[in-house]
Amino acid sequence: MPDRAYAESRGWKASVVEISKTGLKGVKQGTLLIVGKGAFGWLKFEGGVHRVQRVPETEASGRIHTSTVTVAIMAEIEETEIKIDAKDLKIDTYRAGGAGGQNVNKVETAIRITHIPSGVVVACQEERSQGQNRMRAMSILAARLAAASKEKAVSAHAEVRRLQVGTGDRSEKIRTYNFPQNRCTEHRLEQSWHNLPLIMEGDLHPVLEALRKEEEDVLLRGTGA
Repeated sequence: MPDRAYAESRGWKASVVEISKTGLKGVKQGTLLIVGKGAFGWLKFEGGVHRVQRVPETEASGRIHTSTVTVAIMAEIEETEIKIDAKDLKIDTYRAGGAGGQNVNKVETAIRITHIPSGVVVACQEERSQGQNRMRAMSILAARLAAASKEKAVSAHAEVRRLQVGTGDRSEKIRTYNFPQNRCTEHRLEQSWHNLPLIMEGDLHPVLEALRKEEEDVLLRGTGA
């Protein structure tokens, strides 16, 4: 996804906090931390299912393959904004994998924190010290618990809205990147852009600007949708 390139083009700091790769040179799960003025206000629109349609180099017949990735956007919060009891935490340390020199390979700098009541697990290995990884993991844990709390609080309203206007569920695709047609389609706006290479390189601003304008229009209409 082009979000990291977009972040860097805006002058925001983007860093990989956690990444879990598959055996097929793919990524199973990852956490990207983006820090910068206005970052959440712009990137909040990226939450949902992104669909990619392409013809792999190994596809002799030219058949289009479709794959999806689910993106969750959470604002980072201070630990003091949500109460986390130390007795509810299970903390494991382990050696970080991959490149990084002797410190990464021989010292247990990586941290895995499990919040027992909720089952939420956060791992961080990208920082140089165990203390830094612990601080980062706790910050991410607080954000995830806050997001879960908010989602639970609005679940009743969300269910009513789904019954009125359809599923409205996060599992539905929000955007499609169609490489054969050089097209990026934003399904929430029913609008397409035909400059996919540039978009994949981080030129997301026209898409996000359109989404932001739609949000403003909805608020001005007072629908609350």
